[in-house]
Amino acid sequence: MASLEAPLEYSFDELLESGEYAEPLMAGDVLCHGGFNQEGVYRSPRILNRKPAILAWQQSLQASGGDLIQISPDLIPPQYPSVDQSVLLCRNGVREPVVRALTVISVVEGFGAVIRDVKVPDLASWVVEPIQGTALSHLRGGLFEAHARDEAGWGEEGGHKQMWEAARDLAFEKPEIPPDVLMRIMGGPGKKRRERKRLFPELDETLESMVTTMCNVLIVELFADEVFRWGKSVLSNSEISAEPERAAAMVGYIQSDENPHVEYLRTALSELASRTLKTVDGKTLAGKEVVDGMLHALLGQMIRTRPADQKEQAHENLSELFQNAANPSGLKEEFLSLEQNWSPPERTGFEPQAAACAE
Repeated sequence: MASLEAPLEYSFDELLESGEYAEPLMAGDVLCHGGFNQEGVYRSPRILNRKPAILAWQQSLQASGGDLIQISPDLIPPQYPSVDQSVLLCRNGVREPVVRALTVISVVEGFGAVIRDVKVPDLASWVVEPIQGTALSHLRGGLFEAHARDEAGWGEEGGHKQMWEAARDLAFEKPEIPPDVLMRIMGGPGKKRRERKRLFPELDETLESMVTTMCNVLIVELFADEVFRWGKSVLSNSEISAEPERAAAMVGYIQSDENPHVEYLRTALSELASRTLKTVDGKTLAGKEVVDGMLHALLGQMIRTRPADQKEQAHENLSELFQNAANPSGLKEEFLSLEQNWSPPERTGFEPQAAACAE
């Protein structure tokens, strides 16, 4: 485990180092990042220095009296269709919803590379306290880039996009991919993009945008725990999966890769929350007010819209697909009987202080 004597400063290249592997990870014919040690245990890419660095930054923050952000797992909505519903569909020859879901996950993972394009302002100009030796000071210095490479791959190495595709293809023997997947992800023709409303217009706009993106990605990464649970449970089912062990293992490798993403994001946001921010008019604002405000707003929206969105997307052509089953009405009835009742918690845990005190 890292200690306070561990380095707090790293170069860009140091945070991208993976070290040596005894055996590479292959996803079908694609060479992927990461690999296996002499004992055959998978080791994630780019963690040789990144992992101890994050631990050191966390310990440094806590030693100075700061707290690490904790988002309750109770806020994570269940995946739809559920494991039982997904297995039921596949068992009855209706595989498209599961194949579609896995394909959507792979495409969204590839989109994760855009985090390297997040603009980082001159933080020293907008943060009152020093930020040397923190995750904050290394966002452009390797952390965002490592995250991007993990998601979409780098050079000849595949990343999570290719690994999810491999898991899907192992389980379902390279199934036919629905042609409208990308169109559905983008919302279909004519969908208007929702204009982002600024929560803290008194802040530098680039700083606010960076914090918003980091909070959003952190939530998505945490919600992915349910996606991994679903993926491993479905793909490891030998009744419907052609390669249950290999397909589920691939999802497990991706899951282990995601841990540094969660940890560096919550570390950097926690560092920001423990500091004071300068406003554009020369005043100051507590970083905690900003970070908590962002998390509260984003969580409040996502825990309510995500389950409904997933269900709506799954049901768009489900009735038509049921017709491919031997007993369409019976399958539909059984599918609906497996619906999960989930209600979002009333509180996010990041309510504004005034509102929290009033309750």
